[in-house]
Amino acid sequence: MRTPLPMVGRRARRILAVIVALIVLLAAGSWVVSTWTDWLWFREVSYTSVFATNLRTRLALFAVFGAGAAVWLGGNILLAYRLRPRVRPRSPEQQNLDRYRAAVTPRIRLIVAAVAIVTGLITGLSARGVSAQWLLFSNAQRFGVGDPQFGTDIGFYVFKYPFYRYLIGVGFTLVFLALVAVLLTHWLYGGVRLSGRGDRITHAARLHLSILVALFVVLKAVAYFLDQRGLLLGHTSTTGTDGAGYTAINALLPAKQILAWIALVVAVAVLVFSNAVARNLIWPGVSLALLAIAAVTVGGIYPGMVSTFTVKPNIPAKEGKYIQRSITATRAAYGIQDIGGGVYPASNTTPDAKLAADSNTVPNVRLLDPAKVPATFTQLQQVRGFYDFGDKLNVDRYTVGGRTQDYVVGVRQLDSSRLSGAQRTWQNRHAVFTHGYGFVAAPADTTCADGQPSFVSGSLGDTKRAAKQGDCYSGPSKLHVEQPRIYYSDKLTDFAIVGKDGGADREYDRPGGGGANAPELQNTYHGSGGVPVGSYGRRLLYALDFHDSNFLLASDYFNADSKLLYVRDPRARVEKVAPFLTVDGDPYPAVVNGRVQWILDCYTTSSTYPYSQRTDLQSATSDSQTGSGTAEQDRRSINYIRNSVKATVDAYTGKVTLYQFDRTDPVLKAWNAAYGGILKTDIPKDLAAHFRYPEDLFKVQRDTLNRYHITDPQAFNKQDNLWETPKDPTRSGGHKQPPYYVVAQFPEQQQPTFQLTAALTSHNRNNLAAILSAYYDASGRPKLAVTELPGNSNFLGPNQVQSKMQNQEGIQNNLALGDSKTSSLDYGNLLTLPVADGLLYVEPVYIKGKNVPYPLLKTVLVGYGSQVGYGPDLKSAIANMTASSTGTAPPGDGGSDAGGDTGTGSPDLDAAVRAIDKALADLSAARKADDYTAEGKALAELKKATKQYEDAKKAAKATGSPGASATPSPGAKATPSPGR
Repeated sequence: MRTPLPMVGRRARRILAVIVALIVLLAAGSWVVSTWTDWLWFREVSYTSVFATNLRTRLALFAVFGAGAAVWLGGNILLAYRLRPRVRPRSPEQQNLDRYRAAVTPRIRLIVAAVAIVTGLITGLSARGVSAQWLLFSNAQRFGVGDPQFGTDIGFYVFKYPFYRYLIGVGFTLVFLALVAVLLTHWLYGGVRLSGRGDRITHAARLHLSILVALFVVLKAVAYFLDQRGLLLGHTSTTGTDGAGYTAINALLPAKQILAWIALVVAVAVLVFSNAVARNLIWPGVSLALLAIAAVTVGGIYPGMVSTFTVKPNIPAKEGKYIQRSITATRAAYGIQDIGGGVYPASNTTPDAKLAADSNTVPNVRLLDPAKVPATFTQLQQVRGFYDFGDKLNVDRYTVGGRTQDYVVGVRQLDSSRLSGAQRTWQNRHAVFTHGYGFVAAPADTTCADGQPSFVSGSLGDTKRAAKQGDCYSGPSKLHVEQPRIYYSDKLTDFAIVGKDGGADREYDRPGGGGANAPELQNTYHGSGGVPVGSYGRRLLYALDFHDSNFLLASDYFNADSKLLYVRDPRARVEKVAPFLTVDGDPYPAVVNGRVQWILDCYTTSSTYPYSQRTDLQSATSDSQTGSGTAEQDRRSINYIRNSVKATVDAYTGKVTLYQFDRTDPVLKAWNAAYGGILKTDIPKDLAAHFRYPEDLFKVQRDTLNRYHITDPQAFNKQDNLWETPKDPTRSGGHKQPPYYVVAQFPEQQQPTFQLTAALTSHNRNNLAAILSAYYDASGRPKLAVTELPGNSNFLGPNQVQSKMQNQEGIQNNLALGDSKTSSLDYGNLLTLPVADGLLYVEPVYIKGKNVPYPLLKTVLVGYGSQVGYGPDLKSAIANMTASSTGTAPPGDGGSDAGGDTGTGSPDLDAAVRAIDKALADLSAARKADDYTAEGKALAELKKATKQYEDAKKAAKATGSPGASATPSPGAKATPSPGR
């Protein structure tokens, strides 16, 4: 006699029920708390429609799919139970199942309910995760462009195809689960037997199972029909392009059509042969086997033969049409179909007067590298150790003194990780040190005499005194900032508790004036941001959400007017408000109408644009600066991207505003419709003046153009004119060179333009192939242009140019003096600029001394054609290079002894040369003595003497003096290093 199944005791069942109830209660409670706090946060930022839409959609999908799956599976099991045979045949197999039936039958409804509920929960959670696909599906738009094979609007692939695929997947899963559950139920109750005489399956069981099998095959037929559209999203290995190639269209597409009809016939055959003709499973099994054979033969072997024997021997002829489809679709999907530009001969290889006289690009060349000088900003503008400017500053343009130029800008953020041990109490981190202070800017094309940035705004000290003492500050701020307090920035990762209902201010604001014992200035937040947490209930709610008991214990820091500021990183803030957007990795601050606003570029993307080449977003946007000031994008595949939204986050109030930038983008239209029209269409002119071409979009387009700048399919197939992004010559590690913002006038541009540029080299070579630039035209429309170099000439690429500049004998010797035990060199961005019918390369070199742990600009390296030069500033460097190319000795390269007569024939010129000699000698002596004060004075004197020489030379030319054409050859024997 077999041992009966053990019974669970009443006490054990109660304990189990209590445990399950607690788990459910905790899960539900956690969900309620997080949902409630989310609603409060969305109410603060005035985007409750986004919260409501997301919550409503997820709950609806969870309920519909979960309930549907539960009813489907539970219903099928109960139906199998009802169709069980009333009299079971006597057999050893059935006797073995008796004890299982005895255990299951009394609890059949409970077991079915449990199985159905678990299935429903899993399916509902799965459906909840495709809420974005459903929103696009239900708000689908037309692109107005059909695919090149079927003529179906692109919108079908972008909006509908992904959700159809999900439905097919869910259908397959549920039918398969039902088939397994029904088979087990029929077997348990004798409807299906594995042994014994006579029919081994009852008529009811056969009908039930055959219907499920037929339904599975019908779903397969539907999948085959959908696969025909999916071919346009596939990959063609023979050409390395995405989309359907010759084999897919001429072999696989007909195969899918044939297999779809075969599957429908098989579905009918399963029903008919199982229940009306043979009334067994032999013929249905044969039908299914034939479908499998057809799938392998027609869907696999035949296309493989076509590829091997027809396509590969003659790829250009067979695949040309489909390569053209890929080129057209890819250029349209990435927004590079209307790219401008042309061939730039770069015929001038000798620096001459035309280069020195350029007034459009050369005067605007940026010498401050925003990735190199954050430490300089922090050191010179920090004031307190807990302030920080981040790992990377930003470049923007402002009009100061009637001149519009680019500035390196940053905000003085509070970094709680920099608080000292005594300052790192909970109260200090969350209620005292709550914000940063100040918007700091410096012209990007100039520095002070000692290589420091020349600040025009943001000082916390006495600006008038600083300006008089030569502390690289222009005096009163040139940029008007009404509210300099920074409560929202990427360094503010802690939440803050602000507000008061009386009493003294407690938030640290900024240092006070006077001596070391002067009182610090305090402040209280009065902005509109923050969630009210004045009541005990709110404090309890957030104590549970943040898992922080101090919300209840630190009662002295809460009052009736208390507010909680959290999600303070502008990028995270926009991502939470608009989860349908991909946010650029480099938000930047700007002063707009006196307020500091974070500006963020946002993208709509898709991965189902037919025939468009897929790219990995993370790989395409990563370069040597990613992760150090620029956020890394998620690793995901896309084949469509648009910069459709410009977002702003107020640095004081945290207000998030989304502006519709691209009004033609169907994807954005679908999202805007899904969320009830949350986008603003009227962009203020003062804000638009600070828009810049987005970096991550530019990087994706740059990587795409490396291959898809070729528009002829035969040339594309040869792949002998591919480009690539060069490695960053200024950093180790082999990472890609980042693009750079500059103010310059490129070919075909009518005036100097603020733009984003990048050099492109030939594939597997270091020679320069093209320069890509992107900007906004006068009407605010984005423009891309490729300045392509002649293919029959060799032009030095960034790595070759830097190697040439570093290894030039005169420059090498001078740089070696700066790279010593007491100091080190740091190379800034290497710019490649088309100027004066040639190519100008500019690279700032910074120096960091042991006693000065932040970089200061000391040298500018330049290259033009085969010539290179250097100097303390760009003008001097170009003069040095020009003098070298004409065969005259540049300043500092030898000559008569110091103080000797140069023989120019002009007393003023002679005096200027002697002044240069003395300044160079003083500079060399100061650097040998590591006297930074003397070094700064010597540099100032050198700059003054150089200007004196230029003025004297102009005067000599005007009077016809014989010294007018002379080039000074001062006699400082020890050639000083231009960079320490």
